[in-house]
Amino acid sequence: MKYDRTYNFSAGPAMMPEAVLEEIRDEMMNYRGSGMCVMEMSHRSKVFMQIAAEAEQDLRELMGIPENYKVLFVQGGGTLQFAMVAMNLLKDGTACYVETGTWSKKAIAEAKKYGNVKVVASSKDKNFTYVPDCSDLDIPEDCDYVYICENETINGTTFNTLPNTKGKILVSDQSSMFLSKPCNVSDYGLIWAGVQKNVGPAGMAVVIIREDLLREELDPKAPVYMSYKTHADNDSMYNTPNTWSIYCCGKVFKYLKSIGGLEEMFKRNLEKATILYGFLDSSKLFKATANPEDRSLMNVCFNTGSDELDAEVVAASKKAGFDNLKGHRSTGGLRASIYNAMPKEGVEALVAFLKDFEENHK
Repeated sequence: MKYDRTYNFSAGPAMMPEAVLEEIRDEMMNYRGSGMCVMEMSHRSKVFMQIAAEAEQDLRELMGIPENYKVLFVQGGGTLQFAMVAMNLLKDGTACYVETGTWSKKAIAEAKKYGNVKVVASSKDKNFTYVPDCSDLDIPEDCDYVYICENETINGTTFNTLPNTKGKILVSDQSSMFLSKPCNVSDYGLIWAGVQKNVGPAGMAVVIIREDLLREELDPKAPVYMSYKTHADNDSMYNTPNTWSIYCCGKVFKYLKSIGGLEEMFKRNLEKATILYGFLDSSKLFKATANPEDRSLMNVCFNTGSDELDAEVVAASKKAGFDNLKGHRSTGGLRASIYNAMPKEGVEALVAFLKDFEENHK
C-alpha cells in the first residue's frame, strides 16, 4: 500500500525510513506471534528483552563500539543530558565547553548549576555561523571534561575536526548527526544523542560512555535516575524504559546495517548535501548562511535576505508538498534538515522548487 508522504524537512522529530515504518506497521497489532503490540509489552518480558539486546548489539556493530564502553537507553532528551553530563562528570575541577550555538549555550547554562565552567572557544562573535579553531585550547589542568555540540541544528554548522583536548575527556552531543557517518568511538569519553532527529521517535537519548567514567556516588541529593551507573548496572532497565523508542531505533539500526552501514550512509548524505549547497552557491536569490568549511550535512540553513520573502518561500513550499522549511524562531530564515531518512529525491525536488521560485521572483 502506498501512502501520500510529504517531504518533511523538520529539524526533529524528523522523517524515518519508509521501509522501517512499513515493518513497524506490519508488526503493530501482533509482534511476531506474541499477540501484543510492543507498546503493550512488559519491559521485563523475554520478548522485549530480546528486542533491547538486539538493538544494543546492532548499534555496537554499526559504530564499532569497544567493549569497555556501555550503551545506555535513557528516557528524555537533550535537556536532561545537559544536566546528567555535568552531574556525573564534573567533580571538583572545571568543565570546559566550546560554544557554537543554542544547544551548547543551553548545556553551558545547565552545567554551571553543578560546578565551575569555562568557555574555551566560541563563535558567538559571528552569530555562530562557524566552528572556532580548537587546535590549541586553553584547557586548565583540573579540567574534568571538554564538551562540544558536534552538529548545531539551528545555525547549521558541524565539527569536521575534533578539538585537541590535550588528554582530557571529550564529551559530544551528536544528536543531529548521530549515525550519519562513521565514528571512532575511542576518540570520546562520552557520546550522547537524542534520537528524534536522525534515528527514531522522540523521548529517548542514547548514551555511549567509557566504563571508567561511571561514578559510584553522586551528590546524595541527586535523583538515582540521574546516575549513568544506575543505567549501566541495570542494562537500561532500572525503571520502565521507553520501550517503543528502543524498538523503533532497533529497526533503524538493522536498516542501516542492511544498506551497507555508516560508510554508505555518509556517502548518501554527502551526495544530498552537495546537491543542495551546490544550488545555493549558484543562486542569486538564496544564500547559505554557514561558513563553507563548517557546513552541516544534516541541517542546511539559508535565506533570501528578506524576512518577507523568506515567509513567502515557506508558504509556497507547503503548497508544493514540502513541510518545515521555516528557520528556527531565534534565527529566522530557512532551514532544510536532510537527515538519513530524507531520500535524495526529496532534496532534488526541493532544489527544483527553489529554482522555480527564484525564476518567478527575478
